[in-house]
Amino acid sequence: MKSAAKLVLSKSEDLIKKGRKTTPGGMLGIRRPYNFIEGEYPIFIERGYGGHIVDVDGNDYIDMLCSYGPIILGHVEKEIDQAVIKQMKDGFCFSLVQQIQNELQQKLIDLIPCAEMAVLAKTGSDVTSMAVRAARGYSGRNIVLRCGYHGWHDWCVEHKGGVPEDVSSLTREFEYGDLEDLRVKLEECRGDAACIIITPVGHPLAKDVITPPHGYLEKVRALADEYKAVLVFDEIRTGFRAALGGAGERYGVVPDMATFGKAMANGYPISALVGKKEVMQVMEKDVFISSTFFPNSLEMAASLKCIEILEREKVIDSIWHRGSQFLEELRKIKARNSAPVSVSGIPPMPFITFDKVDDDYKDRRREFYTQTIRRGLFVQPYHHWYICHRHTEADLAAALKIINESMSFVMEKYPVKK
Repeated sequence: MKSAAKLVLSKSEDLIKKGRKTTPGGMLGIRRPYNFIEGEYPIFIERGYGGHIVDVDGNDYIDMLCSYGPIILGHVEKEIDQAVIKQMKDGFCFSLVQQIQNELQQKLIDLIPCAEMAVLAKTGSDVTSMAVRAARGYSGRNIVLRCGYHGWHDWCVEHKGGVPEDVSSLTREFEYGDLEDLRVKLEECRGDAACIIITPVGHPLAKDVITPPHGYLEKVRALADEYKAVLVFDEIRTGFRAALGGAGERYGVVPDMATFGKAMANGYPISALVGKKEVMQVMEKDVFISSTFFPNSLEMAASLKCIEILEREKVIDSIWHRGSQFLEELRKIKARNSAPVSVSGIPPMPFITFDKVDDDYKDRRREFYTQTIRRGLFVQPYHHWYICHRHTEADLAAALKIINESMSFVMEKYPVKK
C-alpha cells in the first residue's frame, strides 16, 4: 500500500501566518493546527455543501467532524437559512424578547423528558455553567462532581491556567462507568455536593464504550437521589443525536436538568438548559442569569426549522441505522488489518482509538490521520466523528474505503512488536 500524496496547503499556511499577528495562536483552542496533524491538515475552510467541506486551497473532504457536532443535517441547509432570513426581516435583537422564544421553549418541553421549563442561551459552556449555578442556588451547596467535557469556564476547564485554586477545588472529577468512584467522591463531599454533571454517553477516548454500561445511568440517578445532589445530563453532543430528547430519552433515565446545544440548530449558535420546574425556578429570583444576546431570535428560527426537519425526515432513525452499519464495517476493518485499535462510540458518533500495545501507538495514530486527510476524509485524532443526514451512501462507502486503505498502510509501516 502506497502513501497518499501530501496535500497542497499553501493558502492555509499563508493565512495562519497572518492570523497569528492578529490573534493569539492564529485562532482559539481546539481549531489550532497542533490539535490535528500539523502540516497535513487544512487550517482555513472556504465553504461547505451537504456532507463535505472545501478548504481555501480547493481540497474537497468528506466532513465527518461536522464542525465538532453542530452539523446534524448538512452544510448550507436552504430551509433553515430561509427561515432565518424571514425572521431577520422583522429584526432579531431587541431590548425585549420576541414570541418565537416561547414557541421554541415549548417545543423543547414537548420533546425532552426532563423538561418542564427551559432557558435559551448561545453556547454549551453557557448552559453547563448555568446548570451548575442553578444547582448551587437550589441546593445551597458548593461542590460539583463532574464526568466529561463541559466547556471552558473556571469551574470545569481542564487547563488550569488563569483559574484560581479556590474555584477549581470546588469541582471533583469521577470516572465514567465507575459507580464506586462516584460514591467515594460523594462521601468525601460530606453533604456539600450541589450536583452531579455527566456526559451520559462515555468519553470518546474510553476503550470500547459503545453505550452506557447496563444500568449505569439508573444507578447514577439513584446515587444523586441518595445524596440529595441535583443530577445534570450534559447533552451538548448527544442532544438531537442520541434521540430528539437526548440520551435521557434513549436510555430511559430522567435527570433533574439537561443541557442541549450543537445539533439543536444545525450550526446556528444556540443552546438550552431544560429541567424540572422545582429546580429551574431558582433562576426567577434567587439566581441571576442574563445576556444581551441570549434573546436574539435568528438562532431560535433556525432551531425550530432544524427540529422540524429532524422530525419530518426521521433523521435520528436514519443516522442510527447507517451509523450501526458504519460501526460494523469499522470492526471488520480492524479485524482485516489485525489493527490494535478499539472501535467505540454510539452509531451517530463513531470513533477509533489506537491502543497502547507498544511504543508505536502514537506513530500509528499520527500516520493514520495523515493518510485519511490526504485521501479526502476530514476526521480528528482526539474527538469522535459524526454521521450527518446529508452524508450520502457514496460518502460513507468512500470514507470506509479511505479508513481501510489508511489502516492497511499504517499496519504495514508499524506492525505490532512481538
